[in-house]
Amino acid sequence: MGWRHAYDDAVKFVMVPGGWQGGWAFDAVAAELRRDGHQVEAVTLAGLESDGPMDVERPPNLDTHIDQVAEIIGRSGEGPLALCGHSYGGMVIAGVADRLVGRLDQLVFIDAYVPQDGDSCWSLTSDQFRDLFTAGARGDGRWVAVPSGLDPRARPHPLASFLQSVSLQNGPGRAVGRTFISGGPWPGSPFVAVTERLRRTAGWQVHEIPVGHNIARHDPGRLAEVLRSLPPGDGRA
Repeated sequence: MGWRHAYDDAVKFVMVPGGWQGGWAFDAVAAELRRDGHQVEAVTLAGLESDGPMDVERPPNLDTHIDQVAEIIGRSGEGPLALCGHSYGGMVIAGVADRLVGRLDQLVFIDAYVPQDGDSCWSLTSDQFRDLFTAGARGDGRWVAVPSGLDPRARPHPLASFLQSVSLQNGPGRAVGRTFISGGPWPGSPFVAVTERLRRTAGWQVHEIPVGHNIARHDPGRLAEVLRSLPPGDGRA
């Protein structure tokens, strides 16, 4: 049973992109969900705006991004809400869920980092990505250059957000459904082990859409189908 049948109100999906990308990364998925009557807010994280100035001297960090998304959740009203994060976005949504205990119905990690207290994107990622971060930040030590092959709208990403550890003190609360959507194994993926661990972890649903890391771009229809099918959490706090 999908959420549209479980609740009288449409679900609101707040979607947080991965490194270098903006809310535009979810355009096709958002269109699918909106056709089914859901609301979608796709976030462009601070410092990644395509038309905004970069604060070269004081780049945003992980806390900045958690604050930003928490503020969005805070003004989202009282309806059922799913917070989704792709890749680096998993760090952000974990921090938001820890802060806003009881507000979320679903926490969805889309081929994303699933941190414990004290983890960082740097500590959880693969050697391939650490090398990419290091090489990309050689220009000024603050911003990681856009890797080749990404959308032309991609922007340099603040290195501080990749390096900062997340502080998780509360957990997301029992009412939150937890879902991991894997893109399958791909070269350099840091998510193969976490996918298998979460398959064996009570309280988690694991889905696989084996199209590689950028699921929203390569198979938005199937990603939207999985999101629509997720049940609500175990109960509202």
